[in-house]
Formats: sequence, C-alpha cells, structure tokens
Amino acid sequence: MRSEWSALPVRHVLPELFAALDERGVAVLTAPPGTGKTTLVPLALAGLIGDVAPDGPSRPGGDAAPNRPGGPQEPGGPKRPGGPGRGSPPKRVVVAEPRRMAVRAAARRMAWLLESEVGAEVGFSVRGERRAGAETLVEVVTTGVLLQRLQRDPELGGVDMVLLDECHERHLDADTALAFLLDVRSALRPDLRVVAASATADAAPWARLLGSGTAAPGPDTPPPAPIVHASGTAHPVTPVWAPAPRPVTPPRGLRVDPAFLSHVADVVRRALGEQEGDVLCFLPGVGEIGRVAAALQGTGELRGVEVLQVHGQAPARVQDAVLSPGAHRRVVLATSVAESSLTVPGVRIVVDSGLAREPRTDHARGLGSLTTVRVSRASATQRAGRAGREAPGFVYRCWSPAEHDRLPDHSQPEIALADLTGFALQAACWGDPAATGLALLDPPPPAALEAARRTLHALGALDAPGGRVTARGRRMAEVGVHPRLARALLDVGAEAAEVIALLSEQLPRDADDDLVAVWRAARRGGDGFAARWRQEAKRLARAADRRDRSPRTGPAADSRPGDDALAGLVVALAYPERVAGRRGDSYLMVSGTAAELPPASRLGDARWLAIAVADRPAGSAAARIRQAVVIDEETARLAAAPLYSSGEEIGWRVPPGERRGDVSARRVERLGAVELASAPLRDADVRPALLYGLRTEGLSILRWTPEAVALRERLAFCHRTLGAPWPATDDDALVEAADLWLEPELSRARRRADLERLDVASALGRLVPWSARLEDTAPERIEVPSGSRIRVDYSGERPVLAAKLQELFGWDEAPCVAGVPLVIHLLSPAGRPAAVTADLASFWRGDGYRSVRAELRGRYPKHPWPEDPLSAVATRRTNPRR
Repeated sequence: MRSEWSALPVRHVLPELFAALDERGVAVLTAPPGTGKTTLVPLALAGLIGDVAPDGPSRPGGDAAPNRPGGPQEPGGPKRPGGPGRGSPPKRVVVAEPRRMAVRAAARRMAWLLESEVGAEVGFSVRGERRAGAETLVEVVTTGVLLQRLQRDPELGGVDMVLLDECHERHLDADTALAFLLDVRSALRPDLRVVAASATADAAPWARLLGSGTAAPGPDTPPPAPIVHASGTAHPVTPVWAPAPRPVTPPRGLRVDPAFLSHVADVVRRALGEQEGDVLCFLPGVGEIGRVAAALQGTGELRGVEVLQVHGQAPARVQDAVLSPGAHRRVVLATSVAESSLTVPGVRIVVDSGLAREPRTDHARGLGSLTTVRVSRASATQRAGRAGREAPGFVYRCWSPAEHDRLPDHSQPEIALADLTGFALQAACWGDPAATGLALLDPPPPAALEAARRTLHALGALDAPGGRVTARGRRMAEVGVHPRLARALLDVGAEAAEVIALLSEQLPRDADDDLVAVWRAARRGGDGFAARWRQEAKRLARAADRRDRSPRTGPAADSRPGDDALAGLVVALAYPERVAGRRGDSYLMVSGTAAELPPASRLGDARWLAIAVADRPAGSAAARIRQAVVIDEETARLAAAPLYSSGEEIGWRVPPGERRGDVSARRVERLGAVELASAPLRDADVRPALLYGLRTEGLSILRWTPEAVALRERLAFCHRTLGAPWPATDDDALVEAADLWLEPELSRARRRADLERLDVASALGRLVPWSARLEDTAPERIEVPSGSRIRVDYSGERPVLAAKLQELFGWDEAPCVAGVPLVIHLLSPAGRPAAVTADLASFWRGDGYRSVRAELRGRYPKHPWPEDPLSAVATRRTNPRR
C-alpha cells in the first residue's frame, strides 16, 4: 500500500470510529473534503490497511490483504479498538455516493492507494456498469444502485458495513437509502454497521436519526449515535468580493444573464493575474460552463493555461485529468459536483458564481424542471474551503457582502422540491406506501406524495392511489429508471430502450426540440453523452428482455415502427397527460395545460404532439415545450385512453379571449381537455345553463329599458321601506327568484339572444305581491299644484320629486310615499337645480325662497316670482304680456 494514506487526517480518528461501531453499530463521521473519509475509511473498515494506529503507517501485506471476502462474521464487528487489522476476518464494505462521477473517482483513488486495479479489492457499480468480483471487499456504488440492491435483498447478504457518503447534500436517494438501512438494522440485520459521512460539522440531526431511528425522538428513545469528528489541515482562505460592476438580470429558470457570465470570466482572468495556483470556478450548469470556457479561450489571453470542464456528462478522460495534478496551470470549470464529491489537486483559488441548480416540480400540472437559484451560505463556505486544502488560498465571490448576508443558511433537501414518483414507488415496494414508518430527516410534502401516488396508480404500479404495490409496479421498480419510463419499456419492449435511455439523461440545453432529431444525432455521436446513451440503451434492452410483459398494442404490435412512430409511442405512454392537441397557434395538453413551441419550430404544423420535456417559466400560464415528437390521433387515443370521455355537455361557455358567454349544448368526444369531435344537441334542457350565465355575468345580459330600471327601483324602495311581502331586487335575489318573474320566457329561451329580447319591465311586474297595488304604495308619478304629473325618482335612499319652482306655488306640504316624505328638488325655469328641501313650508316662509328669488328673478324676468309663493297660483307658463 502506498504511504500517502498516512498523511490523510482522518486516520487519527479511525480508532474512535471503530470503537463507536463496536458499541452502537452506527456512527456519524464528519470530515472536511480531502481528509480521507471517502477513501481511507472504507479501506480501514474492510481491513485492507492492516493495523490502524493513531500515528504511523500500517503494515502492508500479510493478513491485511485477504484472498477472498465472506467467511464467518462476528456480529459485534471488529474486536480491538485499532480496527480490523492482521488476524481479523475481512469485512465487506459498500460505499454509497450520490453521483456516478464520484463513484468512479473514489474507486480509482482507493485502488491507487492499494497499488491495485479497479475491480480487484476495490470495485464500483453504477447503473449499467459494474467492475467488481468475488475478491472485492470495498464496492463503491451510487445511492440508486444501493436502493435497487436493498429492494432485491433487504438483508444485504455478504455485506458487513455500509458507508453513506456526502449525507449533508440531502439527495433524495441517499435519504431513502439511509431510512431503508435503519429499517434493516431494526428488523433483519442488527449486526449491519452503518456510517453516515458528512463534509459538514452539522451532525446532530444525523446522530439522532441513526441512534433512535426517527428524526423526532421522544423521552424513551435510545440516545443519539456517536459522532466522530475528523479535522483536516485548514489553511486560511481570504474572501475577495467581486460583484458585477453593472446591474445584471437575476437568473430565471435555466437562464443566466450572459453579461453575468462574462463578468465571471473576467473574475477568473483577474484571479489568475493576482494569485498563484490553479483556479476552481463554480457555475450552475453545463451550458454556463461552456459559455465561460468559450469566453476564456476565445481571447487568447490564457496561453499556457489549461481550461477543463467538469460536470456529470464530462468524459472519463476529463475527469481523470481533473483529479490528477496538471503539468501546467489550470482553470477547472465545475458544477456543484466539485463542492465535496471530488478533490481537485493544485487549487489555490476558487471563483464562485454563487449559483446552483435545484429541481422544481409543478405537481398540479405534472411538470418538473431545474431552476437556477442562489447558493446557501453553507454551500458558499463549502466551495470556499476548496481553495485552502493544500495551502492558504483565496475565494473570489461574484457578489457583495450585503448579498451574502441575505443568502439562506442551508439549501433545501431534495425531498422538499423534487418529483416524488420514484420515491413513492420505492416506499411502496418496501411495504410502506405512505412512508410514515421511514426514518427520514424531513417527511415528504403530503401534496407532492399524494400526486406521486396518483401517478403510480394511473401507471398500474399501485392497486389504488394510496394502496399497495402491484406485480407490475415491482417490475417497474426493477428497471432502474423513472416509473413513467419503466412503464413505457414494459409496454413497448426492448425496441423502446434507445428512446428511454435518451429520456433518462438530462439533454443538452441546445438540443433540438424534435426528440427524433436528438435520437438520430445520438446514434451518430461519438462524445461522452452518446457513449453513455448507448451503454444505458443496451442495459434497458436486456432488462426488457428479462421481464414478462403484457401483449403490446398500438403501432408497435405487429411490426417494428419507424423512428417517429416508436419515439412518439414511447413518449406518449410515459407521459400520457402531456399528449397535446393543436389549439390555434399553440397546443393544449390533455391535462389542461397550455403549451407553446419555440419560435420557428419544425414541429409547429403537427396536429398532435407527445411532449417529452417541458417546463413552465415563472409567471407564465403556458408550458414551454423543450422536446416533443409528432404523433397521430391513434397514438394519442391509445396512450391517453383512460382520459377518453364522450357525452353531452350543456353549459354556459365563454370562448377564449371573449368576455360574453352563451349556451353550449353539444355531444362531445374528449381526450382529457382536448376536444376530438362535437355535434349540436337538439331539444336539450338549457335552462340551468341560462341561469348559470345570469349568475356569472349578471343581469346585464337582459335588456334594461328605462321603464324596467324605474320599476326595479320602485320595487327596491318598497322592500327597503316595508319589507315582506315586497321582494328584494338585487342581482342575487332576482337570479334566485327567476322562477317567479322570468317564466315562461326562460323555459322557452335557447341562447343568450333570447334573454336579450325579454321584456324585463313586464317580467318584473310579476314580483308585485298579489295583496298590494304598486301604484298606491309607490306611485310612478305625483300630481303637483300646476296640474303636471311629475315622475318620482326612487333610485336613492329616499324618493325624490324634481319640479320647477313655479309649479309648486301654494303647496305648503309635499305628500309622503309609503310613509316616507318626498325630497323636493326645486328647479329653475331652465330646469337646473335651484334648491333641495324636505320641508317645503319652511322653504317658502324662510330665507330659502327669498335667496333663490333674489338670485334668479333678474335672470328669468318673464317668470313669476311672487313675494308670497303660498298664496300665488302655480303655473307652467311665463307671465302674460302686458
């Protein structure tokens, strides 16, 4: 074994870790990146480095390198504090990592320390690839692979210890795997040792979870698991605040302002000029890495500096180059994968964009996507620490100290953000569909879990939305892809493997929106993405061939379809609610969500689409189609068959973009929200639809003549003043009383135009109580002293009579209406308001009349203005000529 292991700081706490496992069988290990928690600890747990002492190297060779795993295992684990060294039986250790890149890197590093080859003492397994044999003692796997093994063999036969690495990242698969492992320890394998390893010091929640099997222990639960802290050589890291000189647009969805990415490239150049050592630059995604790399390489300023791009889709040779010391100065552009999963040697400078990607799921619409967010302070600290691994370093943060103070403390766990369909299927296969018995730090959001279980029921994986897993559901779980894709593989067969492999990977952002074009490009491609795609397609084809399935239907039943038909069938079966029919210039999914293609898309003329990838931009009511396939109506009907309906639809319909509705009475065929065909209905009962229209649009649908408005006001006055039996005449009351006043015209009406032709005044007359006369209670007109019959205005709180002042001479007291005195509006000869009074006698005798007379007498000299209006004769005329 190479001597480099003795320089790893974690070796000093190995005896403490072994003692903790001896005592409790579980432990939490916290160690900063680069201390050896991922590489040295598994080798020590397996007994591959001989006796472990706090100081000094191990004794290589001898019994520390056993010839084969297995043999009788002691339930108590290693018996001496120094761990399983010479003379101890070998231990089989499984190390779970959240990313495939980290799996391969950890296995290569451990094999290098042992001066061995990957696949011998140390192996690895990722989806579709396994390099491990009978003599493998340490196997590094993804958390997804570990979940598959737990489902197949809950006892994990032959495995003595499991180390879950990078628990602090809170990936959903890692949280689920730990819950399953604790369940196994409690019910099946109390001898199984479990270590939760984290790069952060916040270990108390994990200790409570491992010690008690619950995130919220009570007074009678066991104490927390032991926490073992390993401290690395922490060199100081100096922060340099480097915000953009000009305001930039905040990230939205997957879009990052190009001006900000140019600024990040400028900061990298600045850091290269001001400091020594390699640069590690954190960016949110592959697209941003490519643009910053182009900006750095396109100017020609970085001669002699190697620019490397590290992300989950990077080729293996690039990953190897990043993890090895470089011959020249380097700039490593990386996603969050380099925060803790990978150790990049030679880094003295970190340039942090402050951005990361998180999943977002619209459970109501069944849409999921990644979105760009600001990192948490914990992530920013983690990133900065990469600059101080080997020597004092610098972190250039592309934001201000004030912005830093506003960052969240921690990132949200994936279980709170992601699509939970896969998690729900795992829980159901484990025997806990509601996930109430799983030891999780954070429970799944109820609405998200309920949406996931409804989806599984629709796919045939559960016997009810909250029920047990079916045999089909177990087969879907064994495929190792999202349950939607597994459903399509089981239904179509091995020929669907290439399309499903394409959908199981995150496609490049600049990929064509025609999924068939992307498929054909992958067939021709020779890059790392194409290689991974081919490997996954072969794995899926083998998985499909191994499993029995129902007889296939649709285009794939009798012969192998072409690329377009096959891709369309697969996508439609995987995402039946995203089958979309054309509606004007856009599309409508059968789920009811509107969707739009990019401008100038080649798919724009299609009548039907099967949408594979879509997201909904913030603030937009319509989804944005990323990738789709043209399909025909037959495929649409086949895939979305459970959503097919046919029947009579009678209602009040408002056309898109319109405000005025009308009766719609049709026999309609639908595929979810998409209308397939319709025919008008004759002699249908449309009265409920007309009433609904009156309720939603109001009585303004009716034609309100002045006579009808006046009559409604008189009735309202009577109700307000006298109460029952006079009816209320507000909109709600009139709609509720439609039977009393709109019949028989309402029953004869067929559409909006019929309502508009109703004689509303005559209809309102039906509301007058049979025991009363409206003209006696609230007369329409009142005769004044001049002999004129003046209309009474009932629109206000009190009835108003407006008449010319000369017509009221001699009227000492105005009459009352239903016991309410009239309010008199006295008008000038020109009909303009001159005075308002409710006490006419006081107006004539007081200053009111004298003031009006003095003001208007000179303006209207031909009209009478007597000094004593009470004794004068009322008139409609002017003074006679002299």
